[in-house]
Amino acid sequence: MKQYRKLFFLGFICAAWPVSYAQAQDVSAGVPDSLLTIGYTVGHTRNISSLVESFTGKQLKADQITNPLEAIYGKVPGLTIQRTANGTAALDAVRLRGTTSLTSGNDPLIIIDGVFGDISMLTSVYPTDIESFTILKDASETAQYGSRGASGVIEITTKKGVKGKTRVSYNGSFGVASVYKSLKMLSADEFRKVAEQTGVSIIDKGNNTDFRKEIQQTGFQQDHHIAFYGGRDESSYRVSLGYMSREGVIVNENMRNFTSNMNMTQSLFNGFIRCDVGMFGSVQNNRNLVDEQKTFYSAAAFNPTFPNHKNGDGSWDGVTNASQITNPLAWMEVKDKESVSRISTHAKLLLNFTPDLKMRLFGSYSYNMVENSQYLPTGVWAHGQAYRGVRKSESLVGNAMLTYRKRLKRHFIDALALAEVQEEKFSGFYTTVTNFSSDLFGFDNLQAGALRPWEGTNSYYERTRLLSFMGRANYTYADRYVLTVNARADASSKFGDNHKWGFFPSVSAAWNVTEEDFMKRFPLVNNLKVRVGYGLAGNQSGINSYTTLRLAQPNGVVPVGSAPVVSLSELRNTNPDLKWEVKHNFNAGFDLALFANRLLFSVNYYLSKTTDMLYMYNVSVPPFTYNTLVANIGSMRNSGVEIAVGVTPLKTKDMELNINANVSFQQNKLLSLSGVYNGERIAAAEYKSISSLDGAGFHGGYNHIAYQIVGQPLGVFYLPHSTGLVSDGNGGYKYGVADLNGNGISLEDGEDRYIAGQAVPKATVGSNISFRYKDFDLSVQINGAFGHKIYNGTSLTYMNMGIFPDYNVMKGAPQVNIKDQTATDYWLERGDYVNFDYVTAGWNVPLRGTKRYVQNLRLTFTVNNLATITGYSGLSPMINSATVNGTLGLDDKRNYPLARTYTLGLSINF
Repeated sequence: MKQYRKLFFLGFICAAWPVSYAQAQDVSAGVPDSLLTIGYTVGHTRNISSLVESFTGKQLKADQITNPLEAIYGKVPGLTIQRTANGTAALDAVRLRGTTSLTSGNDPLIIIDGVFGDISMLTSVYPTDIESFTILKDASETAQYGSRGASGVIEITTKKGVKGKTRVSYNGSFGVASVYKSLKMLSADEFRKVAEQTGVSIIDKGNNTDFRKEIQQTGFQQDHHIAFYGGRDESSYRVSLGYMSREGVIVNENMRNFTSNMNMTQSLFNGFIRCDVGMFGSVQNNRNLVDEQKTFYSAAAFNPTFPNHKNGDGSWDGVTNASQITNPLAWMEVKDKESVSRISTHAKLLLNFTPDLKMRLFGSYSYNMVENSQYLPTGVWAHGQAYRGVRKSESLVGNAMLTYRKRLKRHFIDALALAEVQEEKFSGFYTTVTNFSSDLFGFDNLQAGALRPWEGTNSYYERTRLLSFMGRANYTYADRYVLTVNARADASSKFGDNHKWGFFPSVSAAWNVTEEDFMKRFPLVNNLKVRVGYGLAGNQSGINSYTTLRLAQPNGVVPVGSAPVVSLSELRNTNPDLKWEVKHNFNAGFDLALFANRLLFSVNYYLSKTTDMLYMYNVSVPPFTYNTLVANIGSMRNSGVEIAVGVTPLKTKDMELNINANVSFQQNKLLSLSGVYNGERIAAAEYKSISSLDGAGFHGGYNHIAYQIVGQPLGVFYLPHSTGLVSDGNGGYKYGVADLNGNGISLEDGEDRYIAGQAVPKATVGSNISFRYKDFDLSVQINGAFGHKIYNGTSLTYMNMGIFPDYNVMKGAPQVNIKDQTATDYWLERGDYVNFDYVTAGWNVPLRGTKRYVQNLRLTFTVNNLATITGYSGLSPMINSATVNGTLGLDDKRNYPLARTYTLGLSINF
């Protein structure tokens, strides 16, 4: 406990001078009454009664990033971003204030210039094109979006044209990535020596190969972005093109992304009509690792005496007894390509009937296509296997909104009424072919495969519609007291006739204390605002388009006479009574600014309870036809405190120091997963495994690690307790297991297991520290997480001498001589860490005599993945600790080697 407290204190000092409202404004700029876009409306900060966080301009890290959300990573309390280790891929998952649903719909709604989408849409926008981020976590604001805003909202506004002559800007960078830390496995000479000392016979090919290094390379990355913009009094425009290239540190892993963004604004009839038209899109080509665990497991554990080249007949050497791994160089021949094309267009027509009364008409259309092509050669898959598939999605949104804004002396009223319709279509097909006589064709000629499994070919089509109406009213008295009421109704085609409609109201209030007369006695207080709010949000993402309908689906091929016929049947229980999953959210907080806005402080508390959770429950047969049923029964609770601070301790003409940071404390509890449906008692399993170990010796064993258990946080470690290493009677050691219930040792669920900790951090911290001296500046981003644990399945596997010599082991394994891999809490470790994410040095080059042609010129040098402070013994503590899936809290032989990137950047405006 003392060690944990010390590390947490270090993290808070180094990485947690928080900033919530402080981050909404540049600390150096104070806290002016700025205008913010909040959902469908626009409001001044003094008239906002809920928590709204906004980031603009130099607060964003726009260079050397792949995904736009990385620009605000560590700056938003409660925001968790899960990436695929050090790979070139985009984001795996994003969470605002944790996981609130067991099925799906936990990622926040992404809105780009009014266009709705998910986190995959973020790759369509080049980071430099972004003007601002607005983050909505408070239910009193997310309720504007009804069912789509249940997990929070992240709004992105892209840059628009400005009045003046045409200008050109260029942003570019070039970077090099290199591996600086890998697992320490036995070398070939050590492999031979250990075999000799232990008297074990090995296959010795006479080579000295480090397969981990054989699959690594120096990664290169480059970014280029050019924009043209300008305008007149009545119109403006901006057009940009971007290109990103990432070569990963693993051979054949790469990404190319081409982006385009266009915006045009035109005023007509003396400003009576304003028309905004825009389009953004991208074409991204990826080459991925088809199986990260198989690749890195094979590279670490493959016999290091084998050669790094093929045999004369073109085949790769393999170890017959090591069935769970393959020659890692054979995995480098796997082709797994993905092409993603996206385009989104939008148009907005604003009619200014009077200065107070306006109508807005908005429409958007998005089209996405993902093409996957994969070939597993005979070296890793018997007889080879090819796969081709295409997924398409379309989204059409239209809404009409009437707004009224009026100030009457000390009263201010802002009201709107909205009607909206959305239609989404999903379609796709795929086919799988096996039994290739040659690897030369790959996935380019599927006829080269002799077999086409029936279940390997399919196509699908879905269509969903959502009809919504919303009313919102905001009232402010004397700029002191603010009241906001939202009421939204959504009707979804996913639900049956009796439950199509969901009603999601919210209310919030705020008190601008500094507007009171008695606050004049406290001149050091520049702003003090107290907020409170409550609201509901719905979630329908846990079911597909036709879950509530009785469906006949293909079930197999049967002979009818002399001809094969596909049989049709209902393959699941149908629940026509499914309804909206509902999230009840309470929020309270305050914002404080002191000393001429040089010290900003914000505290927020939230409590949310999800009821009527959509979940797959176990049911009896009979009366049900099948043994599972999707129903609305369970509930879950999330709560937390977010603290944020921004301070400017130094500010002169030539020097300035800003410290912005935040800390978030979060608690989660699964309250219930049982109830009554149509008179029948139904319940989920008492113990359900979330993540499990994989690899040699784990299949079919007691390999379950993180669990879902009612009454506990999501993702707790439910494990046997190890009493330490004990002799196995044959010169080695095994893990001693405690008899916790006194009935003899049993590793079954409900027996000698206990709750040993949780996988999700109890606290996360983030900090950005920047210093400027004249034209030079330096900034560093620090992030951290505390209060969680990590199961080191990698060490459990590679420290087991029982797998030697079929599998290689870690350097320290022979000395410890463990010959056991029973999953106990022996390898359960604290996951606390503080990570120095990046440091950037910049120089705003003085331009004397060139201002006529060049407006500004900036050079930067950035180092990413600078250092990590942690007590965790594994490769990295930054594993999946947020997303509830098969890798939650588990370090199991799938981590990328740690790489550091060095990047030079150039920004120039003409």
